[in-house]
Amino acid sequence: MSVNIIISLTLISLLAAYVAWNLGANDVANSMGTSVGSKAITLTQAIIIAGILEFTGAVIFGHQVSATLATKVAKPNLFIDTPQTFLVGMIAVLLSCGLWLQIATSKGLPVASSHAVVGAIAGFSWVAIGKEAISWGNIGFICLGWIVTPVISAMVAASLYSLLRYWLFEREDMLPQLREWIPWLSAALISIFGIIVLPAIVQLPVFNYFLLPEQTIGLGIGLLATGGITFYSWNRLDKYQQQKLQTSILEKIMGKFQVLSACFVAFAHGSNDVGNAIAPLAAIVYIFNTNAVPIGNLNIPTWILVLGGLGIVAGLAVQGKNVIATVGENIISLVPSKGFCAEIATATTILMASRVGLPISTSHALVGSVIGIGLISSNQQVRWSTIKSVVLAWVITLPLAAILAAVIFSLLLLLPWF
Repeated sequence: MSVNIIISLTLISLLAAYVAWNLGANDVANSMGTSVGSKAITLTQAIIIAGILEFTGAVIFGHQVSATLATKVAKPNLFIDTPQTFLVGMIAVLLSCGLWLQIATSKGLPVASSHAVVGAIAGFSWVAIGKEAISWGNIGFICLGWIVTPVISAMVAASLYSLLRYWLFEREDMLPQLREWIPWLSAALISIFGIIVLPAIVQLPVFNYFLLPEQTIGLGIGLLATGGITFYSWNRLDKYQQQKLQTSILEKIMGKFQVLSACFVAFAHGSNDVGNAIAPLAAIVYIFNTNAVPIGNLNIPTWILVLGGLGIVAGLAVQGKNVIATVGENIISLVPSKGFCAEIATATTILMASRVGLPISTSHALVGSVIGIGLISSNQQVRWSTIKSVVLAWVITLPLAAILAAVIFSLLLLLPWF
């Protein structure tokens, strides 16, 4: 490999790290924003927890990142004769997405990074070949997800919070009811997030020695986790019984559940959304190595996964507080019980969408669930001014990223080394 190629790859890798930085500063708020807003954990604790879990999810399970960003939004078969054009286009994608995410983060707006990538790829493809290079059906499918996701998430969150309010919050025998509900809450938590995380965990080489089906191993881990959470929560409840305010005890217990739910969301987010930063880099590395455009699935090298994970963690640590404040504090005032319901609804919505193959945004799901809880809370007002700003950021993300990528792509082609 020549010195020029090594220098080029180094610079492009730094650019991908810049995108991952902004991804961490913006998207990670989806997993930790409600926990910070409800005071279940502090901002510093959120950054440490999310940093560890986001990095772990990205590095260990990031191989499952879909290649649709590189092969389904544009039509790579139209670039077979000009792989260098596709390479320059992916550089434009990284630049435009990084710039837009940084702008949105500075304003505290939780935007959809996946939609920014989709818009950017569509933008450069249009300039490079024409509108026939874009898979309009797939983009329409994504836009449908924009509309459906917050609605479904709001309905799930509102239903769950209504159920807990009826069976727990409004009961005179609140603490005995809570003791009976703890095992069910534990099982619900492990079931919903376990479906996302456990299938990947049981595929690790360490479990090959058990000589058991993956489903059995996953079920066993789930039962152990459910029992552990249940007994820990019962122990906490016994200690909190010395306090006089029942509501305070309930919220403290719900705070423990919320921290766990946020951890699972952070892990799943790191394993899935890291592709928004590193998929373009993986496509570029593939072209450098083969001088061909990737048509099928991309094999993402481990060093690229590590780069994406480190970038996400660094961005979260330095800039993540802006978007965390928007999601966790500026839409409604949250307590742990509401934050827990919001995160359960978010995970449920993502899981339902995955089952039907609908690409959605975590930020859409979480903001929708927070709004749903706010609408049914009699003593709660939704801050619609914040919602308008967030929705506006969602709406303009795809076209703005497309325009940015088209302009940057055109400018890059004017440079002599391209």
